[in-house]
Amino acid sequence: MIFTANQILAHLFGDYVIQSDWMAQEKTKHSLPAFIHALTYGSCFLFITHSVWAISLIVFSHFLIDRFRLARYVLWLKNQVAPKRFRYELSEGLESGTGYKKDSLAWLAVWLMIIGDNSIHILINALAVYYLS
Repeated sequence: MIFTANQILAHLFGDYVIQSDWMAQEKTKHSLPAFIHALTYGSCFLFITHSVWAISLIVFSHFLIDRFRLARYVLWLKNQVAPKRFRYELSEGLESGTGYKKDSLAWLAVWLMIIGDNSIHILINALAVYYLS
């Protein structure tokens, strides 16, 4: 599998440059802004692939990850391999909104969630472009 600069640029442009404030603020609350964001995001990958399957996976996965903030589940899960005294319940990770403990440094938890979210998107995009194009 190959990660290319054009894949990363398409991700960054789709997720940050063309995402409106409305989409960013509402995509975890309502499906319409999440869907429109996923479509505009996916359109950035038309410069890389014309595979309907690859674009469909990119759009569908982006919608699911953003609409339901799925990165926080992944972040909570990876923290469960820590020694028992550092583990915490899923409900606490969800309540914090980031997947991290409520008493984590807020700014750090937010940035780690953003980085985790971006990493998941980039991995799925690379798999879609490589295997479905």
